[in-house]
Amino acid sequence: MRGGRWRGEEKRRWSARGHRHRPRGRRRPGHRPERSEQEEPQTSVNADPSSSGNPSSSSLTQNSVVPELPGFYYDPDKNRYFRLLPGHNNCNPLTKESIQQKAMESTRLRLLEEEEKQNKKTTRAGLNSSMLLQKRQLGLLSSTSYCRMVHELKVNCMQRRKIEIHSPDSSVAGTNNFKIIVADVACERIFTVNDVEHGGCKYGIINLSGLGKESLTVEMYDNLYFTNRKVLCSVPASFNCCILKTLLLGDRPGMLCSFKISTAWSCAWCLNPQADNCFSTGLTRRVLVTNVVTGHRQTFGTSSDVLAQQFATQTPMLYNGCRSGEIFSIDVRQRNRKGQSWKAIRLFHDSAVTSIRLLEAEHYLMAADMAGKIKLWDLRTAKCVKQYQGHHNEYAILPLHVNEEEGLLTAVGQDCYTRIWSLQDARLLRTIPSPHPASKDAIPSVVFSSRLGGRRGVPGLLMAVKQDLYHFSYN
Repeated sequence: MRGGRWRGEEKRRWSARGHRHRPRGRRRPGHRPERSEQEEPQTSVNADPSSSGNPSSSSLTQNSVVPELPGFYYDPDKNRYFRLLPGHNNCNPLTKESIQQKAMESTRLRLLEEEEKQNKKTTRAGLNSSMLLQKRQLGLLSSTSYCRMVHELKVNCMQRRKIEIHSPDSSVAGTNNFKIIVADVACERIFTVNDVEHGGCKYGIINLSGLGKESLTVEMYDNLYFTNRKVLCSVPASFNCCILKTLLLGDRPGMLCSFKISTAWSCAWCLNPQADNCFSTGLTRRVLVTNVVTGHRQTFGTSSDVLAQQFATQTPMLYNGCRSGEIFSIDVRQRNRKGQSWKAIRLFHDSAVTSIRLLEAEHYLMAADMAGKIKLWDLRTAKCVKQYQGHHNEYAILPLHVNEEEGLLTAVGQDCYTRIWSLQDARLLRTIPSPHPASKDAIPSVVFSSRLGGRRGVPGLLMAVKQDLYHFSYN
C-alpha cells in the first residue's frame, strides 16, 4: 500500500511539472508510416531551418536568389530542397532539365492566358493615346517622337491571330515547319525556308496582299528551289534585288541564284553602286566576296569563323561578326592583303557575335552575341553607347530586326520569347510568348513592319513557328 501510494504521489508531482509520459505506439511487423505523394519518391531537406514557423523568413527565401545544391532541386511552392533521384535507363522523370522545362511551360501558359484576357499595360506610366495627342497639339512632341510613341503604344496592344495559308498545291500548305521568314523591301512578300521530312530545306514565297482582309489569308507559292543542306542564313535586304539579278542574268525567271560554297555561316548582298553585283559569304576563318556577273572571287583570311555580315549602302564596306567576338569592316574595293591590315574598324564582344545591323545613317551598328547581350556601337568613336537587356541566347545564331521608322528593335531569344525594345532608350516594351511549347526546333522567326502587304498594308508582327503563321495586329 505504501509503495502504491508513493508511486501515485510521484505521478502527480510529474504532472504538475508539465512532464507527462508519452507512450510509444506499437508498430506491426512490416508497417511503414504514410507519406505524401511529394515525399514518397524523394528525400527532402529544409531550404532554411531557421525559417520554420516564420512567414517573413519563408517569403524572403522565395523572393531571394536560392543557391543551387548538387543533387538537389528547390521547390519554391514548398520552400524546400528535394533530392534528385538517379535515373534508371534514362527514364527518370525528375531531372534538372525537366523541372526547368516544366516551370518555363507553366510561365508560358500563364502569359498566354494574360494575353487572351488583354491584361497588357504600357511600360511607361501615363502613356495613352489622348495624352500623346494633347502633347502633339500643344507642340510638346515633334512628329518623329509622336509617331514613335504611337508605335510604342500600339505594340503593347497587339493581338494574335492565326493566318490561313492557301496554296495552288493543296498538299503543300501547312505540311512543313518554317525555318526562316524574310520580308522583301516593300514588305509585299516574304521569302520562306521550310524544313522537309526527309532532310534538307525548300524555299517558297508568300504573298501578303490578303492580310488587310477580314479572312486573314495569304497565298504561298512553293518548290522554288530545294536543297538537301541545312540553311543557316539568308539575305534579308536584297530579296527584291536577288530576284531582279536572276532575271537579268538568266533566261529562267523561276530560279534563284545558286553558288556552291561549302561551310557557309553567313551571307550578305551589296547594294552600293560601286559593288552592286557582289555578295559576300562568311566562311570558316575567311570571307569570300563573289561577283555574280564575272564570277571573280576575292578572299580575306580571318582568325575566326564569320557568323554575321552586312554591307553598308553609302560606302562599299562590309561589316563582319566573328565567333571570337570581334567585329571588323572590309573595304571590298581593295585587293587581298596578307595579315590583318585590311581591317578598317574593329569592335569586340565577350562572346560569339550572331547578328549585326547597320542603322540608316550608318554611324551606328547593332550587334548581338551568344551571351544574350545586344549592344549599340558608335562607329565614329568605336564605343558602346547602349545595351538592350532581356535577350536570351547561349548557342543559337539568332537575327536582330531593326525598324528605325517605328523606333523599335525586335529579337527572338533561344527561350522562344519575342522581345521588343525602344530604340531610343533601350526600354523593353513587350515580351511575347510563343504559341507553341519552347524547344530547339520551335524557335519563332518574325518580321515586323508598319506596312505588311505593301504601301497600303497593315502594321504588325508576323510570326512563323512550326507549321503555323501568326499576325499580331495593332487593332
